[in-house]
Amino acid sequence: SEAFQKGGRKGAKRVMIVITDGESHDSPDLEKVIEDSEKDNVTRYAVAVLGYYNRRGINPEAFLNEIKFIASDPDDKHFFNVTDEAALKDIVDALGERIFSLEGTNKNEISFGLEMSQTGFSSHVVEDGILLGAVGAYDWNGAVLKETSSGKVIPLRESYLQEFPEELKNHGAYLGYTVSSVTSPTRERIYVAGAPRFNHTGKVILFSMHSNRNLSIHQALKGEQAGAFFPSPPSVSSRLAGSEINSLDVNGDGVTDVLLVGAPMFFSEGRERGKVYVYTLRENRFVPSGALVDLQSYQNSRFGSCIAAVPDLNQDSYNDLVVGAPLEDEHQGAIYIFLGFKETILKKYKQRIAAADLAPGLRYFGCSIHGQLDLNEDGLVDLAVGSLGNAVLLWSRSVVQINASLRFEPSKINIFTKDCKRNGKDATCMSAFVCFTAVFLSPHFRAASVGLQYEVSIDERRYTPRAHLDQSAERHTQRGLVLLAGQEHCDRLHFHVLDTADYVKPVTFSIDYELEHLEDGPMLDDGWPTSLKVSVPFWNGCNEDEHCVPDLVLDARSDVPTAMEYCRRALRRAPSDCSAFSLAFDTSIFIMESSRRRVAVEAVLENRGENAYSTVLNISFSRNLQFASLIPKDDTDINIDCMTEEKNPNKKVCNVSYPFFRARAKVAFRLDFEFSKSIFLQSMEIYLIASSDSEEKESTKEDNFAHLNYHLKYEADLLFTRASSLDYYELRWNSSLERYNSMGPPFHCTFKLQNLGFFPVEGVTIKLTIPVATRAGNRLLLLTEFLVDQVGRRGEGLGALGNSTDYRWAPAEEDLTRTPHLNHSNSDVVAIDCHVKLAPNEEMNLHLRGNLWMKSLKALKFKSLKLTTTAALQRRFGSPFIFREEDPSRQITFEISKPEESQIPIWIILGSTLGGLLLLALLVLVLWKV
Repeated sequence: SEAFQKGGRKGAKRVMIVITDGESHDSPDLEKVIEDSEKDNVTRYAVAVLGYYNRRGINPEAFLNEIKFIASDPDDKHFFNVTDEAALKDIVDALGERIFSLEGTNKNEISFGLEMSQTGFSSHVVEDGILLGAVGAYDWNGAVLKETSSGKVIPLRESYLQEFPEELKNHGAYLGYTVSSVTSPTRERIYVAGAPRFNHTGKVILFSMHSNRNLSIHQALKGEQAGAFFPSPPSVSSRLAGSEINSLDVNGDGVTDVLLVGAPMFFSEGRERGKVYVYTLRENRFVPSGALVDLQSYQNSRFGSCIAAVPDLNQDSYNDLVVGAPLEDEHQGAIYIFLGFKETILKKYKQRIAAADLAPGLRYFGCSIHGQLDLNEDGLVDLAVGSLGNAVLLWSRSVVQINASLRFEPSKINIFTKDCKRNGKDATCMSAFVCFTAVFLSPHFRAASVGLQYEVSIDERRYTPRAHLDQSAERHTQRGLVLLAGQEHCDRLHFHVLDTADYVKPVTFSIDYELEHLEDGPMLDDGWPTSLKVSVPFWNGCNEDEHCVPDLVLDARSDVPTAMEYCRRALRRAPSDCSAFSLAFDTSIFIMESSRRRVAVEAVLENRGENAYSTVLNISFSRNLQFASLIPKDDTDINIDCMTEEKNPNKKVCNVSYPFFRARAKVAFRLDFEFSKSIFLQSMEIYLIASSDSEEKESTKEDNFAHLNYHLKYEADLLFTRASSLDYYELRWNSSLERYNSMGPPFHCTFKLQNLGFFPVEGVTIKLTIPVATRAGNRLLLLTEFLVDQVGRRGEGLGALGNSTDYRWAPAEEDLTRTPHLNHSNSDVVAIDCHVKLAPNEEMNLHLRGNLWMKSLKALKFKSLKLTTTAALQRRFGSPFIFREEDPSRQITFEISKPEESQIPIWIILGSTLGGLLLLALLVLVLWKV
């Protein structure tokens, strides 16, 4: 009822519309409020929005009962409900029919034309008169009039129907709530008027007005959110705000560049934050170009309640914009300054001025803004900002640009010329000239001055700086000065450079400066630099060139032999034999002798161009190598210092003749690498690359590196021996043949393999071949056990392979007198393969046990029979090892002999015995007589 106490005619119809999507939180007061409304004859329309209830499946019965209680009786005329928020537009017509005259009479047939128009609600001065807004015209749909020296120009109502159709006549669009104008590229004046309540979202029209009362609408801009009241809300706050449509000629060429439309009640993030829509001119039409917003998202700010185009505030030749937000900071208010640039407005505000920072008690600061006058006569436009019951004047400040420069005498540091002493040490003395010039952007300040504070620092981020200032013997100094507009002021600083090893990186000076008085007086141009860095280089010894152009050349060779070289040097074979030997290997194969523990690389680094500063030799190598040493040769005075990278032990970084490698200089050096004891690879890689901080031509960089990549074969250093418990056995009829029945005497053969080398041996197989029977199937040997004796292995990797002969249990007659030597080539054998895997200084023993097979040996015909067991070393496919011996094999031979049997008759034996006895008797007799 409070809302109807002022401004209404006696007996005028009073209408209240309630739209809500949930139950109220002050229901205890509801009955009293409804009772007061009935007494004051207020007709109440209520709209229930059920979107929240429908989406969450909540029973809306209590909510609907409350809304029906709020609505006037009968409910069928005063109560509405919609399924969701989007359906609100569907009931606009129904409400319009029932609220038939917002400010009319109680008779349905009567509506107003211009009787309640409120002409002059808004105004805008144009060349030939004053443009006036009449928001109450035509039943509050609004209209626009023009007052000229020859009378009023009142467009016909039909002129508006193109954008304001008859079916929406009861909506109260409030056309004319704001009026303004823009200038087209053809210099034609186009009028602008806002209708903030059109279709609940608002509309802005651009039009021309003719003397025949016709109105031509060129373009219409529509709002995007219901309730935002684009371009302005008909509320108390907006009435205080003034205009919410404005145009801006940013670059001052007489053509409007930007049209700005305020929507101060734009709802975002749960608050009435407000927004200002920006439209830029493109081919005689204004097109959307983003929006301006505040950054106080937590507030109901009503940003955009006032929009003021102001002349150039920051003196950059572009006009600017000020936007009011009168409800910020709990209704204290604030204004935002946006800068123009070229033909648009920068979207991020440059300055925010809050009422809380100016004076206590200000309310609604920013509800009106004016910025066209120089109030304090300093040549700068000032701002007048309205608040509730107060006007605040804000002076503009002049803007100054500070140009800084730094030069040196001499222009380069010649460290080889020591022309002074500092602290008892020879030094190179120089001067630095620090110069400043103040440029005021406003012509009114061409004779002004400004105080400046500056600090000069030698930017040397190292433990021992190369340069010091003479004045303080430190690396920085502070000074102050006063600059006159347009006049350069220079200070001279003396400094010295001590002897240093770093001639490449220049010495950098930093200047940081600021105005002496930051709170008043001139202000530094925003975005203008406040620091300066200038470097003074070292003289590089390359005549007048700014940069030395070196030409580094690197050549490297290793002493690892190829297969041909290994054959000639290690095996000492004839060239023809070595040619055949090398054909067994790929040309990329290199062979490491068993005695070798190191790899040597002979390298030469040469500079065929100008001085190379900070020359670096990067060395990287494979994991099976360990860096041992780098030794320069030929008594050179060039030093090469190497260090290991912490994160990569297989890399070395070496400084060559630091700080620079002289032109035409050459250094030969030897690199030594040791083989790793823990990592074994079948290849070896060494990569050398030389570089410098000087700029070498791309065309000469191809010879800056050397890549040594070898596929390796290793010479196995193996001691291969054998032993046997049985070498010779004789078959005697009176002893051995009777002692043994089938199995004869036992034998124990041992083959020992020892790795005497530096590298672990793998990819090698020992192949044993044991002749166990004749080709006729007569067994000779009976194998009982084969055993591998090695640390960590027992019987591992064995494979025994025999033939398919079923050896006879009872021997057959066989004459071996013509084959007295049996081996793998002429007998049936058992073959055993054993994979070799030996670490350095490790050994393995192969034990073979068995017995001679006496049954066959008794029956076979032979005088002497040799049985040879062979153990041969063989390289498996892809094995990284080779053998120095051509045929690395060992043999164990059993020799078995069988003497022939005696066949003398018994009578010969008896006769011989008797004859012998008779001869003996005769001899005794003869001797006796003598």
